[in-house]
Amino acid sequence: MKSKLLIPFVALFMLFIMGIYFLINPSYEKSLKAKYYYEMGDYKEAYTLAKDAFAIDKYNRMASTVMTQSQTSLKYVNYIEDAKIYMKSIDEIALHVSISDIDKAKIKMICNIMLSAYVKLAPSVITDKELILEAEQYYKKFEKLLEKVNRS
Repeated sequence: MKSKLLIPFVALFMLFIMGIYFLINPSYEKSLKAKYYYEMGDYKEAYTLAKDAFAIDKYNRMASTVMTQSQTSLKYVNYIEDAKIYMKSIDEIALHVSISDIDKAKIKMICNIMLSAYVKLAPSVITDKELILEAEQYYKKFEKLLEKVNRS
């Protein structure tokens, strides 16, 4: 009877010790913070913390995963930021009464840059779906815009 009670007690004690180690170890502490920031959408901070945690312990798989996922998400964030800037400059060109050949060439170049940049993005299962959708919407806008400019 005592041995049946001893096994769960030992298992709980081992889990407790592992939990304490996990929370006290600086690498795992940073990787937990990195995971939190990743979930909150602060990918730069998540990447920085995960990179620091990984530098402390190369075997910290959580840090490695969060670092990789943050890097992927940052690529999407950068693509979306660039798309917004380029769309704004294209909108300014579109306000002109007539669009010159130079402006058309500029629009074509911008569209080609953004279309090729989108192809380089590689989402993962964990990547925020909103980021993926927003990037895809911009990709489609640039695709349509390029089509229109090529027709005229």
